[in-house]
Amino acid sequence: MLAGALLLFGVPMAAGAQAGADPGKVQRFTLAGTAAKGSTAVPADRRYADGYGYEPGSRALFSVAAAPGNYRVTVTLGRRGAATTSTVKTESRRLMLDAVTVPAGRSVTRSFVVNVRNAALAPPPANAPGGDHVLLKPRERDSLNWDDRLTLELLGDAPTAIAIEPVAVPTLFLLGDSTVTDQPAEPAASWGQMLPVFLKPDIAVANHAESGETLKSFIAELRFAKVLESVKPGDVALIQFGHNDQKTQWPQTYADAATTYRDYLRTWIAEFRRRGVTPILVTSPERRMWTGDRIKPTLADYAAAVKAVGASEKVPVIDLNAASIAFYEALGPARAPLAFNDGGKDATHHDNYGAWVLARSIAQGLATLPVGAHLQPGLAPFDARRPPDPATFRLAPSVTRDATRPDGN
Repeated sequence: MLAGALLLFGVPMAAGAQAGADPGKVQRFTLAGTAAKGSTAVPADRRYADGYGYEPGSRALFSVAAAPGNYRVTVTLGRRGAATTSTVKTESRRLMLDAVTVPAGRSVTRSFVVNVRNAALAPPPANAPGGDHVLLKPRERDSLNWDDRLTLELLGDAPTAIAIEPVAVPTLFLLGDSTVTDQPAEPAASWGQMLPVFLKPDIAVANHAESGETLKSFIAELRFAKVLESVKPGDVALIQFGHNDQKTQWPQTYADAATTYRDYLRTWIAEFRRRGVTPILVTSPERRMWTGDRIKPTLADYAAAVKAVGASEKVPVIDLNAASIAFYEALGPARAPLAFNDGGKDATHHDNYGAWVLARSIAQGLATLPVGAHLQPGLAPFDARRPPDPATFRLAPSVTRDATRPDGN
């Protein structure tokens, strides 16, 4: 059995979520107009210092110092003299508000929940194997996902005011590979980044997925230990692996679909259930490879393995593999590249449009489960066989971030 091996990381059975900032403490910032009592005025040229300000090289990335935990962010949108349209992303391009339009002379407030984390782990007991931090890849070390700040990406018309407060809500953990991860820059995007926009402000999304990961490497790099240390009873975990697990050219992390891959899934399910967390399995989105006008399956044996484990362990399965095939075939060979990264040259990873459609398919899968109670009200049923027209899809592109910060990190 693999279950016992996971205890090597010294993760307590009921570790719970990290404490975060002081409960009930609200930080208020005014970005336009006169700051009211108790609010901090933020000039447009205020670079990050003393716990708040704009990231260097960008007036779109506003950061506030934040300990690990979940935070409710409330933004005030609107201007006196003109209509406004605002899009807000958080941390590494997680979509929270999409093109919220406010008529001239009016203001509205909108709230969402942001998960903040760092790479630290509770040190293992004496003589026990493990480590005190996640083994991040070099490309992650400057990531907005792993720092000591909560970062808001303010696109279009910026809010006039922002309030940030720690909040105790359930967390939806995402575990997976590059097709799930928070992709750091345009034009790449993944469904995990788009999912928050479909959720109410009563649940957080903690996207721990990372490019190149497998079920094995996620354990070896202590990413799974980090998730297990962070979860609490009532949380939910979406698990999607397969793209890299099937690579026989990676012998250290290869997992056969008929044997070890299934065993690892069962182990993960057991570890989450021990902690009162609800696991949900997701089949991997297919690659864009064609036989005529039909997608040529490359992940069918792994999708079948996910379904088999889900059935045997009585775990819900969201069949994103089938939804992705239906999506690509609905567009057809000529238009399907419009859903993919690098102008369609990439046949695996998506752009904003493709990631949005897959995230909407995930939301549709969640709708029939208890966690579906956290979906935004009024979401119409969605069918990946009838996707929105890529020609009419619009999403404000993210900014290019200067990697050099004033504090040297």
